[in-house]
Amino acid sequence: MNSICEQPAMLNSDDWQDMEPLLSVQNLSKFYAPGKGCGNVSFDLYPGEVLGIVGESGSGKSTLLNSLSARLVPDEGHVIYRSEQFGELDLYQGEESLRRQLMRSEWGIVHQHPRDGLRMNVSAGANIGERLMAVGERHYSEIRQRAIEWLQAVEIDASRIDDRPSQFSGGMQQRLQIARNLVTHPRLIFMDEPTGGLDVSVQARLLDLLRNLVAQLGLSVIIVTHDLAVARLLAHRLMVMRRGEVVETGLTDQVLDDPQHPYTQLLVSSILQN
Repeated sequence: MNSICEQPAMLNSDDWQDMEPLLSVQNLSKFYAPGKGCGNVSFDLYPGEVLGIVGESGSGKSTLLNSLSARLVPDEGHVIYRSEQFGELDLYQGEESLRRQLMRSEWGIVHQHPRDGLRMNVSAGANIGERLMAVGERHYSEIRQRAIEWLQAVEIDASRIDDRPSQFSGGMQQRLQIARNLVTHPRLIFMDEPTGGLDVSVQARLLDLLRNLVAQLGLSVIIVTHDLAVARLLAHRLMVMRRGEVVETGLTDQVLDDPQHPYTQLLVSSILQN
């Protein structure tokens, strides 16, 4: 990995208790149909921490992620984000334009389906370059060089900079989506089933790449997954959701090796996993 990853190393969980949370969620609720959504969710996310949200389909984890990342407006509660640019923000008490600005600069979203996070009709380099232009970069040669560096960082051959994402495999598209999100060095990344639908061998390589990038860049991450193996590999801490509620939370190894709630026990024993 080259100079693009010269960022602070990820902090150990022992250090978080002495830090101010990057994100504070207070009694967040969002229901879009009877029994569908999430209710009364509260937690803190610290700089350099990876939080995994797990549960079966329909447990509310995607609704929660969308509410945190400003794609859904919650019915109740607060999401407090401590921004480098704007200071402490209550995201849903401010203007929508501010949330859009955060999404272009300090946040990133890695979708399960890369087509949701890429422009398929422009080149790989343009996909990365657009993110740089959104934060004020204007020099074509510098933008192209940064795009080349990030293609290499996610293990895509730089010679493919002018190829369109439609010419890439699913795994390569996901790598490109990761590069597009990380090129501006965001502080917070939301990931929605980032390895879903990939072959096992492709998934393993992508997980290894994600783990290294998260550590080297010191990223804070909230990742939704139904795959407990993915959660164990990437997440420091887990929240287990069932029917819109958080039923168990704790350090990842603690939750997976000694689950306390009956539902978590079922998940760990693979009875409810897809």
